[in-house]
Amino acid sequence: MTAFAPDSLVLNRKLPLWYQVSQSLRASILGRTPDASLRLPTEEQLAEHYGVSVLTMRQALKELEGEGLISRHRRRGTFIEPGGGGGAPGRRRGGGDARGAPHAGDRTTILGHGRTAVAGELLEHFPGTPEVVTYRRLRHDRESGEPTNWAENAVLPEFAEAVDLADLERWPMTKVLRDIVGVRISRITDTVEARLADPETAELLQVPLLSPILHYTGVTYDEDGRVVDVARIRYRGDRFSFTVTVDAH
Repeated sequence: MTAFAPDSLVLNRKLPLWYQVSQSLRASILGRTPDASLRLPTEEQLAEHYGVSVLTMRQALKELEGEGLISRHRRRGTFIEPGGGGGAPGRRRGGGDARGAPHAGDRTTILGHGRTAVAGELLEHFPGTPEVVTYRRLRHDRESGEPTNWAENAVLPEFAEAVDLADLERWPMTKVLRDIVGVRISRITDTVEARLADPETAELLQVPLLSPILHYTGVTYDEDGRVVDVARIRYRGDRFSFTVTVDAH
C-alpha cells in the first residue's frame, strides 16, 4: 500500500489559510489512488508540508472531520474515511461539505430545478454542452428562521438523472454526486469574493438591496477533467465570517 501524499499548495494570503488548506487536502483525499494508505500524516507533518501553523492545520482538519471525510483518534492518528473518495464510491450517510454544508439544525428548501440553457458564466465551464440541470436551494437557520444562504448548482444532465431531491435537502451537491450518484471527483476549484446583493438575492436572504454578501463559486471536475457541477452560493454577510491566522517568523 502506497503512503498518502497530499498535493502541494501555493497559499494566497488574501484568503483564510485554514480554508485553502482544507480545500487542497480535500482534493487530495478525493483524488487519491485506491491503494493509498488511509492514514494521514501527523498535524505537525501536514503543517510543515503546507507551510502553516499547527493551529491552522488543526482548524483545517476539523473542517474535514465535520464533513465526514476523515476521523481523528487520540493516540492513533487521523484517518481517511473509506467512503471519502478513491476506490468504489458507496452510499454514505452523515457528514457534510464545506460547499454550503448544513450545520446542525439548518433547514433546506428546494426552490426549483430543471433544464436551463448554458449561458453567461457557465459557458466557460460547459463548452459544447447546450443544457444543464439547475438546482436552486435556500437554507434557513432552524432556531431563528432566518435565511443564511441560497445556492444554484448547474449539473451535467447525465448525472442529474440520478440526483434525488430528498438527498439535496440534507446534503450538498458534492456529496450527493460523489457518494450516491457515483461520480469520481478528482478536484474542486473554489473562488470566494465579496459582491453586492442583487434583487433576487436581497429578496431570498432578506437583506437590503446592494448590501454586502459573500459569493462562492465551486467548480467540480471528474477524473476525466470534465466539469460536472458548478455551484454558486450567496451567503449573508452578517452570518458568515473568516478567521485568518498569519504566522510570524
